Amino acid sequence: MPRIRKVEIKHFRGIQELSWCPASGINCLIGPGDSGKSSILEAIDLCLGARRNIQFSDADFHRLDVETPIAISVTLGELGEALKNFDAYGMYLRGFDAQSGSIQDEPEKNAETVLTVRLTVASDLEPSWSLVSERAEAQGMTRSLSWGDRVRLAPTRIGVMADYHLGWGRSSVLNRVSTERVNASVALAKAARDARAAFGDEAQGQLGETLDIVATTAKKLGIPIGENIKAMLDAHSVSFSSGGISLHDEDGIPLRGLGTGSTRLLIGGLQRKAATQSTIMLIDELEHGLEPHRIIRFLGSLGAKETKPPLQVFMTTHSPVALRELAGSQLFVTRSASEKHDVLTVGIASDIQSTIRLYPDAFLAPSVIVCEGATEVGLVRGLDQYRTANGHNAITAQGTALVDCGGGDADRTFKRAAAFLALGYRCAIMRDDDKKPSTSVEAAFIADGGKVVAWRDGRTLEDELFLSLTDDAVNKLIDHAIELHGVELIKEHIKSESKGAKDLKAIRTEALVDGITTKSRLILGKAARTRKAGWFKSVTWMEDVAREIVGPDLVNADAGFKTLVDDIFAWAGNAGE
Repeated sequence: MPRIRKVEIKHFRGIQELSWCPASGINCLIGPGDSGKSSILEAIDLCLGARRNIQFSDADFHRLDVETPIAISVTLGELGEALKNFDAYGMYLRGFDAQSGSIQDEPEKNAETVLTVRLTVASDLEPSWSLVSERAEAQGMTRSLSWGDRVRLAPTRIGVMADYHLGWGRSSVLNRVSTERVNASVALAKAARDARAAFGDEAQGQLGETLDIVATTAKKLGIPIGENIKAMLDAHSVSFSSGGISLHDEDGIPLRGLGTGSTRLLIGGLQRKAATQSTIMLIDELEHGLEPHRIIRFLGSLGAKETKPPLQVFMTTHSPVALRELAGSQLFVTRSASEKHDVLTVGIASDIQSTIRLYPDAFLAPSVIVCEGATEVGLVRGLDQYRTANGHNAITAQGTALVDCGGGDADRTFKRAAAFLALGYRCAIMRDDDKKPSTSVEAAFIADGGKVVAWRDGRTLEDELFLSLTDDAVNKLIDHAIELHGVELIKEHIKSESKGAKDLKAIRTEALVDGITTKSRLILGKAARTRKAGWFKSVTWMEDVAREIVGPDLVNADAGFKTLVDDIFAWAGNAGE
């Protein structure tokens, strides 16, 4: 069955111009609100849907400019024999180059044979569908798909209200799962007559007085309605069609009464069975009504894990669960610019795919801070909690997500962050300065619009904390480390890093006399980041430190450190700039 090779949208709702070549299987659209995700699904449905009456309004035109027509073009490949029929569509067959995404009016040897359907709407608000062909247009020829072909091509759409698919209505998926067709006209007509008669017998006892008055009045007026008039169901009100037949469970309860999630799951499974007749499916807000485990089942029923996709699915989602289950090749970020919209493939590079698995929420936020390690993530989270408790807006409310790069070589953070930047996300990096990245890599990231916050003078985060905070805060850091790991381990780390020149007692004494020396602070910083035994080397540990110790002490801390911290929160707060 045909699949969509290219979607082109002009002047439709929030989209001024868009050109996109989707994948043959799952196409999951993600991106910030008002980036056009739902409008893309709606455009496909309007162009290919089998509906005779569609109402357009001025609001469907980009920026309400009704002088510029709406134009939606959908190019279809994998055409069956009926759509390749030369007598019917020969003048409209075109060639599609999958590598370049270009369409030629004259099919070439290595190009796929395709048909392009175009919907246009002018200021009169009347929709017009036609097949696209320059050579046919040059000869003054126009035509559209036959109604039968339109019905066969029409996508199955699962929206918030999708229970109509559980009856045998015109566009129901039940009409596609097999070639069987309901022929219940005789039975339905008899049922209608029986219902009318049964009601008439019962109504006679309830409405006798009224019926007598009507009969007497008619007789006086010479209106021939007979002596025994009856109150019966109106013939028009009890007429039935196949659309009046729906699925019921074993107790006779209509399946339309199923919950939203169950309805979506069932329809998704039925559409899979109907793939031989219709392969295109549209799902807005995939996660609506579904718990996480049922989201996974739903995606599985749509063929998300299969090498040869059974369906071509266009969906939108804000669910981290859905992102974690899908490959980067199935995820597409929508971006709106001043003149056009872009749809960008997330991709399957190892850094990207691992980030999707670990931090799917980052791909659902407009801004991302890529942290070199867990301690930076914990620092930002803890400081954010402290700031929020003191009247500031949380960075999550400002649309910022945190990603832990997990250490590694100094360039790794930039590679991961550059991938976000290439997909249109605002992206910042927080990094240590003990191992410096390649100058060219960092310069390229900044030139592309990235933000870098690096600790100073070859320091790690632990160095910065012990060198920048007040003596009182440093003592609290030591106390917290002892609480986490025990006093003997902390003593051993200090003794080892100072090569026996300093111990915990001596540093405590310095704090009471003339203040902790810079030399002792350097020793504490090194001790705190002892390999594989760091004092605060987890998100939770550093989060507690930042919220309870660093945040309250920041106002009295070293000005340079405070500036770096303020810088990252100011960047997060400027998401709209």
